[in-house]
Amino acid sequence: MRELLRVPPGAPVDLSSYDTKGTPGGPADKAAGREATARTGEQLADLQERLYASATAGDRRRVLLVLQGMDTSGKGGTVKHVIGLFNPSGCRIRAFKAPTPQERKHSFLWRVRKALPQPGEIGIFDRSHYEDVLIARVRELAPRSEIESRYGRIDDFEKSLADDGVTVVKCFLHVSYEEQRRRLLARLDNPDKHWKFSPADIDERALWPAYQEAYETALERCSGVPWHVVPADRKWYRNWAVSKLLLEHLEALDPQYPKGDIDVAECRERLLGQTLSP
Repeated sequence: MRELLRVPPGAPVDLSSYDTKGTPGGPADKAAGREATARTGEQLADLQERLYASATAGDRRRVLLVLQGMDTSGKGGTVKHVIGLFNPSGCRIRAFKAPTPQERKHSFLWRVRKALPQPGEIGIFDRSHYEDVLIARVRELAPRSEIESRYGRIDDFEKSLADDGVTVVKCFLHVSYEEQRRRLLARLDNPDKHWKFSPADIDERALWPAYQEAYETALERCSGVPWHVVPADRKWYRNWAVSKLLLEHLEALDPQYPKGDIDVAECRERLLGQTLSP
């Protein structure tokens, strides 16, 4: 999946050429996809535990999953269904909203650095530093010269993470214009989902072509660490694909349990010999 969904580095990106309903390399149907995702969960949990354990012996490696996509593409759903397969004590999840007044006083990467996973952890960014070249570009929230400088700074930042033992897995959840409409209408039809809807979602949707162009530019210019385009019209495939990408990256790391420095026989003897005083 790493190669199948990977955006070729240095090549022009045309998002319209990617099938949002596609299931490349995936199971045959929804039922098979859900079953495969559940099976993957057991492997992910084992690898996560090994990664966490290896950090106790000084292994600095960790994983950062970056989720980007248009509204309703399923960033939150991916966190729920995929990251839910992990032990939450070893995860660090951060959803990036509009920067606070304090965050605006610093470089756009300042708040991102503060949210990075620690050795042995799996970090998940629901949106990320890419918002500063996406909505900031479309809505002209910063001078164009500043936006242009950020692409190189992002690329350098991600390369520095790799040098420090962070495996960055970047996923663009690619949803179609019509599927987004269906999902927004579904929220309006369900009173329990009204809290997730804002009239501003309609305003942002009107800027769809500009956002697609902004994403294409980001995928092209920030490719030092590869991007993966994940078709997101089918939720079951999206969840399976992201879990599979995480599995492949963790398998490549192949973390190992550290060897203990205890005298097992002595500890066993002491435990068996312990009794409570009357």
